[in-house]
Amino acid sequence: MKEWNQLEGKPARLSRTTTTDLVLPPDANHYGTIFGGKVMAYVDKIAAIAAMRHARHPVVTASSDSLDFLAPIKVGEAIHLEAFVTYAHKTSLEVHVKVQSEDLMTGELCLTATSFLTFVALDKDGNKTEVPPVIPETEEERMLYQTAPERMRLRIQRKEQRQQDISSLENEKAK
Repeated sequence: MKEWNQLEGKPARLSRTTTTDLVLPPDANHYGTIFGGKVMAYVDKIAAIAAMRHARHPVVTASSDSLDFLAPIKVGEAIHLEAFVTYAHKTSLEVHVKVQSEDLMTGELCLTATSFLTFVALDKDGNKTEVPPVIPETEEERMLYQTAPERMRLRIQRKEQRQQDISSLENEKAK
């Protein structure tokens, strides 16, 4: 097998995935806006598709760094999601997801949420497998690619802190 840094890179655009759906009453809370959990499910699904398009392997969600809700999406509006792989590191892929609402009567778009998720690629036996590096081409892709190592560092730091917290709690329980 080639070394990871010798695998042929793939342009981020090849992973770009979009979907649009209509927000209906069963999708919404009593305020007439889409449930946050429904948005989270859309985000995880589209991010997984983008990751699989890049890796050409099954993937599992390893981390959801953030899902920042910026504005609500109302019943009768469309929810539009766009995702693409921003960075790959050996067996993991970072995916950025942008969520917008669209007023279908006026065409007005509104950024409603953004998110970063990390996936791990798996081989046919369920073991981690290497993924190709990402080749950023647009200004947005280059900016997200350049800032990805810092997000990865913070993600690792957060995970280590949570593991320490769990160990501390288990030690307290054992006393």
